[in-house]
Amino acid sequence: MIKRLMTAFARRKNPDFQLDPALSGAAMLSFAWGRLWWFIRGKKLWFFGKKAPMLFLGPRVRFFHLANMQFGRFVQIHEGAYLSALGKGKLSLGDNVNVGAYSRVVISQTFHDLGSHIRIGDRVGLGDFAHLGGAGGLEIGDDCIIGAYLSCHPENHIYADPEVPIRLQGVSRQGIKIGSNCWIGAKVTILDGVEIGEHCVIAAGAVVTKSMPAHSIIGGVPARVIKSIAAGRQAAAQAEVSIS
Repeated sequence: MIKRLMTAFARRKNPDFQLDPALSGAAMLSFAWGRLWWFIRGKKLWFFGKKAPMLFLGPRVRFFHLANMQFGRFVQIHEGAYLSALGKGKLSLGDNVNVGAYSRVVISQTFHDLGSHIRIGDRVGLGDFAHLGGAGGLEIGDDCIIGAYLSCHPENHIYADPEVPIRLQGVSRQGIKIGSNCWIGAKVTILDGVEIGEHCVIAAGAVVTKSMPAHSIIGGVPARVIKSIAAGRQAAAQAEVSIS
């Protein structure tokens, strides 16, 4: 029974999911028992008038300005995460989103100049210790898989006047957009004004300072396009033709 339930749940993200035959019954039971408590924690949001169907909350998850958040179905937020929806727009999590442990998803960190919004699409897996800001707006497309310590900063400080402290010169905001079906490695940093096309791979540790086209493999500091995934597919097809 537990095996069937776990498989059905996982197939909401991956229709081809199969449990590993080596997975023990004890491990499955322990996982199911833990997720039952996560589900019970998620129900506490109903007491605050927030509709959050099938929300699973780990221990010590904290929210600020809950009224400005939207949750899809089967969202999981792991232990120690902090979500703040203080902003002009909403903080929105799509269906089957997974927020890693100790992540910070924060639209605004100031009360005098509220940030824009954060929108995370369906079936996005966000690794542990992520730091996502929404000052200029942050959008992550569907089906993205993201390693630990992703850092997104859709805001820059103005520093042109050497006679005035930088902290008093204000900020510029353009926003960040990440297309669907991207794989972002661990410890990637994405700066303001960047738009990443769909189906991109970003190598671990990259610092992305400018926009990148779709179907690209990206890496380096500062990041650059290493090669095109589409070009690689065409080369493989040509190789198959020449071999045959």
